[in-house]
Amino acid sequence: MSHVTVGLLWHSLGSGNLGVGALTESNISIIRRVVESLGLRARFVVLGSSVESIESLAEELRAAGHELECHRVRMFRRSFRDLVRRCDLVVDIGEGDSFADIYGFKRFFYYWLSKNIVCSLRKPLVLAPQTIGPFDRLASRVLARQVMARCARVFSRDQLSTDYLGRLGVSGNTDEAIDVAFCLPFSRTERAPDGKTRVGINVSGLLFNGGYTGANQFGLSINYASTVREIIRHFAAKHDVEVHLVGHVIEPNMPVEDDMRACRQLADEFPKVIVAPSFSRPSEAKSYIAGMDYFVGARMHACIAAFSAGVPVVPMAYSRKFNGLFGTLGYKRVADCKTESHDQVLARVRLGFKERSLMGLEVQDGLLAVKDRIARYEASLAKALSGVSQ
Repeated sequence: MSHVTVGLLWHSLGSGNLGVGALTESNISIIRRVVESLGLRARFVVLGSSVESIESLAEELRAAGHELECHRVRMFRRSFRDLVRRCDLVVDIGEGDSFADIYGFKRFFYYWLSKNIVCSLRKPLVLAPQTIGPFDRLASRVLARQVMARCARVFSRDQLSTDYLGRLGVSGNTDEAIDVAFCLPFSRTERAPDGKTRVGINVSGLLFNGGYTGANQFGLSINYASTVREIIRHFAAKHDVEVHLVGHVIEPNMPVEDDMRACRQLADEFPKVIVAPSFSRPSEAKSYIAGMDYFVGARMHACIAAFSAGVPVVPMAYSRKFNGLFGTLGYKRVADCKTESHDQVLARVRLGFKERSLMGLEVQDGLLAVKDRIARYEASLAKALSGVSQ
């Protein structure tokens, strides 16, 4: 069969942030499905912040006739351009939320320049579903409009980003889908009938430590560490509940980021809880989360893992990306940690547990919308890949 080479720009399989890995593994799964429907095979060229791969994923792809290679983006070297030239199509996911200037203009410029290089080499560029913006600086808005006009297709992953694109004046090549991590493959294991209700709590090490500054960097309306302790205390006191602390960013060399470090600290304070293992692959984390009966999380992709596995979930939002994503699906169980009080957040978590059967139905309604949105993204990819394969 004929092969197409698909560049996956700003994806990564070696990030300690399993959310970035979930985006990459999910996008590979989606593109593989589209490629196979066209009777083709794919060479996936991952271009991101790491050269690490996932050998089990590479073996799965090889068994199906596909190939996988990973490269670190070295944009100012000829090697980056040579890699792009090999590609028939480039799909850029911007690590989910990095096409913005909230992380600084230097980082924005780096992402902007990489997109322009791809377009200058006359390779069709698709921006995969992601958060677009915000662009607070005038220069950022001008540059963002310029490069998005050169893209073959620009996908937002929520209504807030779509509205923002409209205000920027970007139209004609845009569409709205949903976060591709909803498609992350996973396995659901059988549980022993012990009568316990499993409550999973994803602890964000970054929020637990007050952000990189240690001084409530994200402007939360709650003391996150205190609120999480109260949530754990509430569920740990129930004799028929088993509490699992789940990390989704595993960065032992970056203590301020590391969820596992925060989970272990809390386990010392609450000896009855179970600390989930350090996962080596995003799909492993999702498979574990799929075994929960109820879930509360502050890492968005941990919450997406729960939602897409049908687990009732209360996301603890610290940025607009939560509200935009889950609001787009009509899911109103989000606890807004930037506007609500400690007591209001606790009330949402406790009410959700009582109404988890109803929440399960709400999740299923949301997943119907996910299916339709992913189908739009797949149709656009199929059109692009049909063109380049011919």
